[in-house]
This record gives sequence, C-alpha cells and structure tokens, in this order.
Amino acid sequence: MQGQATCSQGAMEGGGSYNRHSRIPAGGGALAVPFLEQAVQRIVLNGSAHPFVIADYGSSEGKNSLAPLRAAIRGLRARFGPDRPIHVVHIDQPANDFNSLFAVLHRDPERYAADDANVFPSAIGRSFYEAVFPPEHVDLGWSSYAAVWLSRAPALIPGHFIMTGSTGEARSAFDRQGAEDWKRFLSLRAAELRPGSWLVVALPALNDEGVAGLEPLFDQANAAIAEMVAEGSLRAEERSRMVLPVYARRRAQLLEPFDSAGHFEGLVVEQCELGEVPDAIWAEYQRSGEAQAFAKHYAAFIRAVFVPTLATALADPASRNHFADQLETKLRQRLAEHPQPFHSFVQTMVLAKQDRNANLSERAR
Repeated sequence: MQGQATCSQGAMEGGGSYNRHSRIPAGGGALAVPFLEQAVQRIVLNGSAHPFVIADYGSSEGKNSLAPLRAAIRGLRARFGPDRPIHVVHIDQPANDFNSLFAVLHRDPERYAADDANVFPSAIGRSFYEAVFPPEHVDLGWSSYAAVWLSRAPALIPGHFIMTGSTGEARSAFDRQGAEDWKRFLSLRAAELRPGSWLVVALPALNDEGVAGLEPLFDQANAAIAEMVAEGSLRAEERSRMVLPVYARRRAQLLEPFDSAGHFEGLVVEQCELGEVPDAIWAEYQRSGEAQAFAKHYAAFIRAVFVPTLATALADPASRNHFADQLETKLRQRLAEHPQPFHSFVQTMVLAKQDRNANLSERAR
C-alpha cells in the first residue's frame, strides 16, 4: 500500500498572483467560450421574471472569468433584452483570495458589469464538492480549469508530486478518486441546474494517447525540488508528503458516468470536444529569443497555481514563502537552460439539463 497523503489543497497564491500568471488556464478557457456562447442561445426560460443566475464554479481570483462571462451576458442581452436582472455568482473554496476577486470585479477595465447596471456579481466561499445552490436555481453554469482539482489527494506519489508521474497503486488510487469526484461534481450540478439550463465545463485533459502535454514542465519542477532536498534546504520527509490533488482525464473517463444515450441524473451530453491549447509563451520566445522571459513565465505559473498546495507539506508554515522563492528560482534556471514548448490539452463538455416542457434540441423562442 502507498503512504497516506497528508498534503492538503492550498488556495492559489493570493495578492493577484494567479490573475497575473494563469495564461495557460486562460488559453484553455478561451477555446471553450464558443461552446458557452452556443449554450446561451439554447437555454430554455420559463415565463418567470426571476433574476437570471450564472454560476462560475471555481473562479479563483476572477480575471480568467471576465471574458467568458462577458460573452455569456452579451448573448443573454441579445436574446432577452436589458431589463432582466443577471446574478453572477463566483464559487471557490473558503481560502480563496476573494479580495482580489472583488477588486477585479470592481475595477478591471474588462469587467462584465462595467456598462450594465442590471448585472449583480457575488461570491460563495464553498467547495463545489458540496451543494452550493438550492435545487433548480442555476440557469447557466461555467467551470474552467477547476474540476481538475480533486476533493482530496488519495495517495502519495513515490518520486513525484503529480498524477502524471504516478504508477501502480498510487495511479489506481488517483483513478478511483478522479472517477468518484467527477461523478459527485456532476450529480451536485444536476441538482442545482434548472430544467432547460446548460453547463459548460473546460478541463485540462489527457489526449487519446494519455498525454497531458505539461509533463516535462512538472518533471523539471520535480527535479528542482529534489535538488532542494539534496542541498538540505528541504527535508526529505517534507518532500515525501508533497502531492497535488489534481487529475487530468481522458474523454472516456469524462463520459463514464453517462449511459449509452449520454444521460446522467437529468444531464445530457451535447458535446465533448478535445482541443490543443497553443503555447503562447513559447511563441513569444520564438519571436524574442529571450529564454529568461520564457522561464520566468512558466516558473511563475507553477508558483501561483501549484506551489501553495505543495507548501502545505512543510512542518513550519512560516517557511512557505521561502520554499516558494527557492523553487521558483531553481525552476527558472532549469527552464532557461533548456526551453521547450508545452502544448497542453483541454476537454470541453457541454451539458444540458433536461427540460420537462420543451425539446432541448430546439432553440428557445
């Protein structure tokens, strides 16, 4: 049996760090926006004048939510006019930096409510592995790069910290947890979505060959951590507890809860599409030849998204910033010496909540 995982999920690095260094999730989410726009055109509304509710499941600090939600609101206004209130609810775990989120919603030039006084943003600090809304409350759901995070890390990973570096019993434990959490995520959303509503989910994915695309980047980070242990700046027992509760899935794993007709607890699969996320950082490096700038972007991405969780394994919480600084520096050095592209993959699922009174294959009028 593999050792029991004790490293818990930390929130993304605060102070706007995730907003500044999350270009990869932003790129993957951008590929899903056309699917979101199509879903908006197919929502079935009843005659009620209740506020239209959009749920952003896994918002982090909010910057990456602006463009998708702005597109959704634009589509809703085109269909239903300016008078119906729109309530946008951003959901993330309680440790999330909600101060940065609200700063973005209030001041960012691209904020979705800048020119629409009838749009009302709010936030809920709760895991989406719990019920977040009352039953049949949500009209449109959006989740980008959040459901890759598991509710817990089911096992330690000998020699690595991420599931793509796991084998044997550790990989089996992640497979089981990934299946369980995905089914729970879907079941909870099925209860919260109103009949006639839609849910669009974008997730980091494995392609048909089981490749995520970022494996070399995580391997470099893993080697940097091993170097810290060898130098004595990180204790071996702390390193052994480091594990990320993340799980990238293949298309077949995303479809596994659904029956042969694509149904699960009232949800219907409309689309399930794999896309490749262009490496914009590599493209910039090819134009500029600036290896240090390339390395800085990727090292900052690893720090902002994953290092807070790895750092929860440290015995002394006061040393977490020092650990993050060291790892970022070492990773930058490694990446600058051997730049290479990281072409990752995104899987977009479009799910309709069955409407009892309308045919979901027809556009609502």
